[in-house]
Amino acid sequence: MSSTAGLLEKGEQEEAQDSSDNSRITAWQALGYLIHTLRPTILTRTNSRVKTKLRRTAYLDGLRGFAAFLVYILHHELWAHGPLDGDVRFQAGFGYHGDRYFMALPFVRTFFSGGHLAVVIFFVLSGYVLSTKPLSLIHSGDLLTFGDVLASSFFRRWFRLFLPLIAVTLGIATFYHLTGIYIQFTPESTYRAELWKWYTDFKNFSFWYAHNVVPWNIYHTHTWTLPVELRGSVLVWITLSAVSRMTRNARLLCEVTLIWYFMYVVDGAFYSMFMLGVLLSDLDQLEISGNLPSFFSYFKSWWGTHLWFFTFLLGVYLGGVPTTEENISFLRENPGWLWMSYLKPQAVFDYKHFYLFWAAVMIVPAVPRISWLKRFFESNFCQYLGKISFMLYLVHGPILWTLGDRMYAAVGWSKEEHALLIPSWSGILLLPRWGPMGLEFSFLCTQVILLPVTLWIAEITTNVLDTPSIKVGNWLYRMMLPAGGDL
Repeated sequence: MSSTAGLLEKGEQEEAQDSSDNSRITAWQALGYLIHTLRPTILTRTNSRVKTKLRRTAYLDGLRGFAAFLVYILHHELWAHGPLDGDVRFQAGFGYHGDRYFMALPFVRTFFSGGHLAVVIFFVLSGYVLSTKPLSLIHSGDLLTFGDVLASSFFRRWFRLFLPLIAVTLGIATFYHLTGIYIQFTPESTYRAELWKWYTDFKNFSFWYAHNVVPWNIYHTHTWTLPVELRGSVLVWITLSAVSRMTRNARLLCEVTLIWYFMYVVDGAFYSMFMLGVLLSDLDQLEISGNLPSFFSYFKSWWGTHLWFFTFLLGVYLGGVPTTEENISFLRENPGWLWMSYLKPQAVFDYKHFYLFWAAVMIVPAVPRISWLKRFFESNFCQYLGKISFMLYLVHGPILWTLGDRMYAAVGWSKEEHALLIPSWSGILLLPRWGPMGLEFSFLCTQVILLPVTLWIAEITTNVLDTPSIKVGNWLYRMMLPAGGDL
């Protein structure tokens, strides 16, 4: 019997056991599940000789995981260095107002302030992954199954995105009233009032047709991307449904037109990113089947590792666009960006999204075509990050605002509010700030604890929140199908 079998899969011999024996088995199973859930992967014994065959697109999981790690780094750097004007120093370009920091150098800056680029990569990869199965069915002409897949995907998407968020934000709201520890929101006087505020905030936040509302959840400001993810997902499926019966060239033309429309005609840069993912997925599948339009044959002699490496580097450079302000005049004050600033289309309000979009255009398709880079994203480390990426994105903020805030205050990264909120923590373990900005000794020492704890909590919540949320959506959809229906 499989270790994952449930009660419905019991065999005849197991059913014949007495109730007391079943109770003991259930208790041991529950204990084993608890230990398995709480035990970090690094402590799990594995047979190094057994290697799991990676999927063709496994590098995308690693890329998404590493992107989530960049978001973690950016938020911690800005939080710790806030009193040192960190918002400007980390997100402005090298040489801005005479400041020349190692972490602000082109290319290097991606590892310190690449969280903005990471979010764009999230959106592109979502468009790619969400369209992969439907496009394969379009290519094969199996439109009946295509309709089934779209129906299932539409139904399950809300549960996939928002069930984990419900648990995390409710946990944040409850945590304060249980412990009295402040977590970056103005608490209500009673828990009952807090629950009502949490409910009203969440139901407004999760309503994706809403306009003129605060674009983030007040209990978790990092989650502003989730409604964008939902709207982008629906855009992907609507588009695929509309083009499913078109010819290959007409379908590709529509995808390119939508990318152009959202970026250059209206202020819809986020949705051009989703459509970019669709286009890349479509082209990749056509390339595998040898069915690319003849147009691409003219460039085939140019393709090669060296060209893709140059493309990747250019994408990394564009991904380091200075981002402190939304006004284009700020970009022009940064050395190396004056002439680049004139490329921004009129329709884009926040200029950084234009440059980050083009960064993704160059980075994402280059990764699988540079062998050593693809191997890096297929490595165990990146695959591990990919597995926990969604919950890493959701839980790193609450951990930063509680444990992280106190650790930074303890080693000397104090803020004015620390004197009022956590005076007993300020400076209790002062450490020197040796080293370049962003890599100071006292900052790195905190990461010895904060990073493992964050990864551990992300791993636990992946098992108890993220994976079950997928199963809940699947179960609800299956339950509502006619007898014999399937996904």
